[in-house]
This record gives sequence, C-alpha cells and structure tokens, in this order.
Amino acid sequence: MEKRNVVLTGFMGTGKSTVGRLLAVQLGFAFVDTDDLIVARDGRSIADIFREDGEAVFRDWEARIAQELAGQSGLVIATGGRLMLDEGNASVLGENGRVFCLTAAPKTILARLQDDGGKRPLLDVSEPAREIERLLETRRKGYGRFLQIVTDHKTPDQIAGEILQIIRGGD
Repeated sequence: MEKRNVVLTGFMGTGKSTVGRLLAVQLGFAFVDTDDLIVARDGRSIADIFREDGEAVFRDWEARIAQELAGQSGLVIATGGRLMLDEGNASVLGENGRVFCLTAAPKTILARLQDDGGKRPLLDVSEPAREIERLLETRRKGYGRFLQIVTDHKTPDQIAGEILQIIRGGD
C-alpha cells in the first residue's frame, strides 16, 4: 500500500477528525489534526491566537504546518476548515497526499456541532444555522476542487470505509 498522505478537508462538523482517526488505524498511518498541532506548538487555544494576534498569525501557523506535514508520508491529516482553501496549502499538501473533502448538509453540521459539546465561535451568533449556510456558500468553490465525500446519514466507520475503497481502488 502506498504511503501517500490522506488529507481530509471540509467544513467543521463534517467528521474530519473522527473519520481521520479511524482511517489512520485502518491504514497503519499516524493521525495529525492541524488545529491540535498548532495549539500544541503555540501553547494557546485557536480562539486565543485569533484574539491576541489576529487571523493572519493563525493562517501563518497553518502554512508552516502544511509545509512541514507535506514533507512527511504515512499520515492522515485532518485540516482546519479553511486550511485547504489557501492555494499554497492545497498545493503543497496535494503533492504527497490524496485530498478528500467531507461534506454535510447545514442542519447535519449544526446538530453535530451542538452534540459535540465543544465551544465553537461559529455557534456564538443569534442564527447559527444561517451562518453555517453563509459560510458554506462562500467556501463552495474552494471545497469543490476536491473529491467530495457526503457524510450525512453515515457512521464514521461507513465514511472511512468509503474513503478506503477509493484509496485501494486507485480512483
């Protein structure tokens, strides 16, 4: 089996980290979540990085992490929701990785985000469902460049199995 990385992108709540962990085990690869790696390296939460230093500093972190991970192989990489929308990040990670974009309907995303109990700045608005729809629309073209894997009404195991089938089938 090839050791090309598997890169999972897509909006928050589509299952990147959950599915990524399952894929890593099944492939015998290491799992890396870019947001977790940034938090570990910087020592602050993503919300704190944004608040204290601004979005540009966080995006610089993403670019450095993308460059670093692109030089490795045998990884399943769950990216932050906007990381692969940057042409440079997408290019560098795509060189040694198969990229899959996990998708879900806005109502599915909202339900998953509410169920996971995590603090999401996105949900800190008066109409989170409308905000999800707005953000998905602004990202549609960027996400559309990658192979789409619909995650609605599927278990993480089913999603991982679908991706494995594509990888092993050489599609």
